Amino acid sequence: MLRDVISELVKFHSYLQSRTDARVKDYPLMQSPIQMTSILLAYVFLSVYVGPRLMANRKPFGLKTAMIVYNLSMVLLNAYIVYEFMMSGWGTTYTWRCDLIDTSSSPEALRMIRVAWLFYFSKYIELLDTAFFVLRKKQSQITFLHVFHHSFMPWTWWWGITLTPVGGMGSFHALVNATVHVIMYTYYGLSAAGPRFHKYLWWKKYMTAIQLTQFVLVSIHISQYYFMEKCDYQIPLWIHLIWMYGVFFFLLFSNFWVQAYIKGKRLPAADNKTKQNGSTSEAIGVVANGKHVENGNAHHCTNGKIPMGKVKEV
Repeated sequence: MLRDVISELVKFHSYLQSRTDARVKDYPLMQSPIQMTSILLAYVFLSVYVGPRLMANRKPFGLKTAMIVYNLSMVLLNAYIVYEFMMSGWGTTYTWRCDLIDTSSSPEALRMIRVAWLFYFSKYIELLDTAFFVLRKKQSQITFLHVFHHSFMPWTWWWGITLTPVGGMGSFHALVNATVHVIMYTYYGLSAAGPRFHKYLWWKKYMTAIQLTQFVLVSIHISQYYFMEKCDYQIPLWIHLIWMYGVFFFLLFSNFWVQAYIKGKRLPAADNKTKQNGSTSEAIGVVANGKHVENGNAHHCTNGKIPMGKVKEV
């Protein structure tokens, strides 16, 4: 029995090797799904279990300077990714309709390969978002949606750029996602810079709306495939998966929006009490990727547990 399992795993590994796009297989973290899966499983374990327990009896770290530098770096990185996506097709030769994958080794095709891998690798850098939450004891912000999105995105992208030649209409969602992250990390940078910058954050309530718009754009764009008379996209399976991805996350974030802004279930305790007395207060601003921006009143879990149960409905 064990021998059969091992044999099947070896066959599957050989299949992956044969299907891997030769133009991307030498990039870091692209040689095997074991590497990236191990990293992401460790991320979930550390975020949900180990980190909060290690910090349970410790004072939270400030990390103000580190967060400002990190968020500014992520703004610049995502802006560069957007630029490279535009220059490798979306702003040059693509029609924004039935754009096929360029499987050649032309400079533009190789540029698309590089930026697609950079987008994929940036998802590992974004795991630091959760590390900052853990070290600052913001466990209430490490929701199911936050952890799921941060781990699911890089895991699926590994399969996408390994088994499918990168580019074409299937890369549109990466362009949109990087654009949203420029806006998101700009907000985070200003928020981390201190109270004197908070007057520039009047638009925080629109962050989840921006994220929802992202999924609408992705779904509409990829849906064109189903209405075209002819579109010979090389790997139709990924068209279907991207469409399902857009719809699935739209539903998740829509539910999050309802819980946060309509039902008010994610308001801090102090805010709920204030509302009961007849006055109004501002909810925690919900932003992209299931993360929240505190308004200064959020309460934190200090028993080392993450409130995953509270947000399973998200």
